[in-house]
Amino acid sequence: MKEASRAAEILAEAGAIITGSHVVYTSGRHGSAYVNKDAIYPHTARVSELCRLLAESTRALRPEVVCGPALGGIILAQWTGHHLGALAVYAEKVPEGGLALRRGYDRVVAARRVLVVEDVLNTGGSVRQAVAAVRAAAGEVVAVGALCNRGGVRAADLDVPALVSLTELSLDSWEAAACPLCRDGVPIDTSVGKGREFLASRATS
Repeated sequence: MKEASRAAEILAEAGAIITGSHVVYTSGRHGSAYVNKDAIYPHTARVSELCRLLAESTRALRPEVVCGPALGGIILAQWTGHHLGALAVYAEKVPEGGLALRRGYDRVVAARRVLVVEDVLNTGGSVRQAVAAVRAAAGEVVAVGALCNRGGVRAADLDVPALVSLTELSLDSWEAAACPLCRDGVPIDTSVGKGREFLASRATS
């Protein structure tokens, strides 16, 4: 698939794929590799091309609106919507928990075909919340599109008709208590992921 090949090239060019490290993921699990999505966003041409690839991969589904979870999903929704000629909105965190469509965006998605986008799929938690927000506003979710699926997430896991991922990565991860990198004394990378928070919590426990 040419889209996957080009997407992998762009991620590599941006230095977004980190290997041979000791990273703490958002889930709390540890691993040796990381997809640093924040390395991509400053480069607008790269973001635009990735979103063009995502748009081409989902165009046949005829989405009328693209929705992403805040924060990173806002950028992806805008660029993907631009390349599709579609509208773009985002779902944001609400005090009662989860994500919701505010600012009149609920009226934008109502009765329209919606593509939900995300940068990196780990467990799919944020995407599931965005899908729920779209459905709560009476939008029809036609697919989820992601730049990278590193958690082996499937469409069925997200309860959506289709899942389109530009790249698939299989990265090892372990529970903190069973992490072989911790056992071997490999320093934790505090520049990405939740390494800094993990070390701080361990220092105060």
